[in-house]
Amino acid sequence: MSSCNRRSFLFAPLAACFLGAACGFEPIYAPGGAGSELFGKVEVSAPNTVESYLLVQNLEQKLGRSATSGNAYRLDVRVETAVQAAAITSTNEINRLSIDGRAEYTLKSNETGQILASGEATDFVGYSAAGSTVSTLADERDARERLMVILSDQIVNRLYATPGLTS
Repeated sequence: MSSCNRRSFLFAPLAACFLGAACGFEPIYAPGGAGSELFGKVEVSAPNTVESYLLVQNLEQKLGRSATSGNAYRLDVRVETAVQAAAITSTNEINRLSIDGRAEYTLKSNETGQILASGEATDFVGYSAAGSTVSTLADERDARERLMVILSDQIVNRLYATPGLTS
């Protein structure tokens, strides 16, 4: 006789839901969750470089573009990037480059001025420099865009995981 039957397959997902609820699991976008608390209520600082523009654009896509008045939160971000050679041939030609990125962020309550979350997101991306000048510049632009998506994802995930943002 097999210990595996249809009932165990039907009750396993139900049991998983109860166990998730018992350990304090709360969906991000549930009423009162951090996602619903932040969406459309965060004013992101104005960009001053191409990288910060791309970062702010991605943050506003994920957090929702806020209204001009009545924002509950302000997110100040500062981004820095550095390009480094990643692969050099024996004839001193650079074939691959790496862009290291670092974004510092601070989430403040507009009501109290209290800092609710702050931190730093870091990552890197690489691109090829073996083609023509035009293709290398296009690869660099694409790599910078990818890096800002990665950094904005890290920031948003950390904000969602911040305790005390739920109402």
